[in-house]
Amino acid sequence: MERPDDRTAPVLRFATELAAWVATPWALSGHSWLLAVLAVVVLIGLPTVFSTPGDKAQVIVPVPGRVTILLVLLQLAAAVISAWLAWPSWAAVLVSLLAATTLVTERRRWQWLASLDRRGA
Repeated sequence: MERPDDRTAPVLRFATELAAWVATPWALSGHSWLLAVLAVVVLIGLPTVFSTPGDKAQVIVPVPGRVTILLVLLQLAAAVISAWLAWPSWAAVLVSLLAATTLVTERRRWQWLASLDRRGA
């Protein structure tokens, strides 16, 4: 199976990640500034350090495709949950729709990542 060549999915994925990076520390800042900073480090740091060979040009720590899928799911969940906790309903609805659309557009990439696990790549 060949890596999907789609331009929409990465743009939607990045937009959802950006929402997670902003909404999560926003939601946590009222509880602890340390948690807010830690959330940003986790949400940005984990996908930067851990990636699947072939999915990114530069891989620091190679991981199976299923780990990359789980990292994306973490970003999506953080974006939606944090948006509902921190922002007005209309903004949370928009983030939720963005995350749902991202789930749909990521399907081909996730199938490709899962196929890498089956091939042992």
